[in-house]
Amino acid sequence: MTTYLNADLHCHSVVSDGTLAPEDLAARARANGVELWALTDHDEIGGQPRAAAAARSQGMAYLTGTEISVSFANTTVHIVGLGFDADNPQLAQGLATTRGGRGGRAREMAAQLAQAGIHGAYEGALKFVGNPELVSRTHFARFLVETRVCRDTSEVFRKFLVEGKPGYVPHRWAALGDAVRWITDAGGVAVIAHPARYKLTANEEYALFSEFKAHGGQGVEVVTGSHSAAEYVTYGAMAQEFGLAASRGSDFHSPDESHTDLGALPLLPGTLTPVWELLAERVHPA
Repeated sequence: MTTYLNADLHCHSVVSDGTLAPEDLAARARANGVELWALTDHDEIGGQPRAAAAARSQGMAYLTGTEISVSFANTTVHIVGLGFDADNPQLAQGLATTRGGRGGRAREMAAQLAQAGIHGAYEGALKFVGNPELVSRTHFARFLVETRVCRDTSEVFRKFLVEGKPGYVPHRWAALGDAVRWITDAGGVAVIAHPARYKLTANEEYALFSEFKAHGGQGVEVVTGSHSAAEYVTYGAMAQEFGLAASRGSDFHSPDESHTDLGALPLLPGTLTPVWELLAERVHPA
């Protein structure tokens, strides 16, 4: 496998906060020319058997995946795991612990929205949830759009559910070192997801990359749905500076919400080491 591969190693199904089933995602990925795919549901690996089987039925190579929520410098950072053993008990237990705080947080979010005059938000959000353990801001946002409180999810995240606005409830997620260890001890590779999205200072970002590398992290998403062309260059340089492999993934959630479709990203720059080179023995063949 080379850099010039249409790999999409970041997307979400109904098992977390996407709107499509793993089978439908696999079909969409294949139709869009994806050659190597991974389903990376938030803090959850329950969809992995279905995703692997669907990839096989589509004639598409597959890597196991997840996206773990981490608290770092008072910011939620996401770490993607790729190519791990999905039956590893320590990984499963770590993800279950990380999911565990979401229910209480969701009820607090609903209570804040009720104080702002928006009632029934918890029950409304649950209508959009495929997995009750994983009720999230995204599900509340869909409720606010459905009830016409906001025109779209972009407006939601300007007016609600973010720091300083109604419905914002912080959560303590996994520690960075724990998340990286769960992935690597299960035989996988840990990747910093969409680094340009985090509101970190330059010093905090340097600390994130340094600590991630020290814990055994090996990759960073360079080409991803929320990055600009300039950010591909910035994080390509960061990958080289820290000796990290480069990953590529759309972060696709829904045909109606996602700006970037599965398989629609530019290829990785040829100067970088693609993360799939580190995982060649872990790829489920087409």
